[in-house]
Amino acid sequence: MPSRKKPSRRTRVLVGGAVLAVAGAGVVGTVAAGAADSAGTAPAAVAARSGNLTETRHLTLDAAVKAAQAAVDAAEKDGRQVSVAVVDRNGNALVTLRGDGAGPQSYESAERKAFTAVSWNAPTSELAKRLEQVPNLKDIPGTLFLGGGAPVSDHGAPVAGIGVAGAPSGDLDERYAQAGAAVLGR
Repeated sequence: MPSRKKPSRRTRVLVGGAVLAVAGAGVVGTVAAGAADSAGTAPAAVAARSGNLTETRHLTLDAAVKAAQAAVDAAEKDGRQVSVAVVDRNGNALVTLRGDGAGPQSYESAERKAFTAVSWNAPTSELAKRLEQVPNLKDIPGTLFLGGGAPVSDHGAPVAGIGVAGAPSGDLDERYAQAGAAVLGR
């Protein structure tokens, strides 16, 4: 087998420079393509207008923490120990607080109430009444049709759900969940 000659330093520098130039051109091309088309409209805006994308709004973590704390504070003011969960528009937990002395079942119940409220964009007390007409609603995984869940909406669309569990009644749980939503101005 013939021996290979090691490339000179000059050759290695030239080849390395060419590789960097090609890579850099690719990055610049990608950035330029993402910035705007010749009419000044971003490609994402074009895709959105053509029906390929949708826009959604999401509650920030800071807002979720404020809402959860407001619900816990409202319950503590009444001498109640509760758990509070705030979920995003997709039903994923953003924050869950378990108040001092809250029962072990309250943690999961609060999350399920929040999930249920955001899923239907309605308070869980109203949804519990719908079980009379459609009893199999309760079979949907992750839901809990008891008072204590409040949706958070923006322009009519759900952005979050707040669930509270642990007070002696669903009415109280829901009042505390509403206190959390009120902090958000919703």
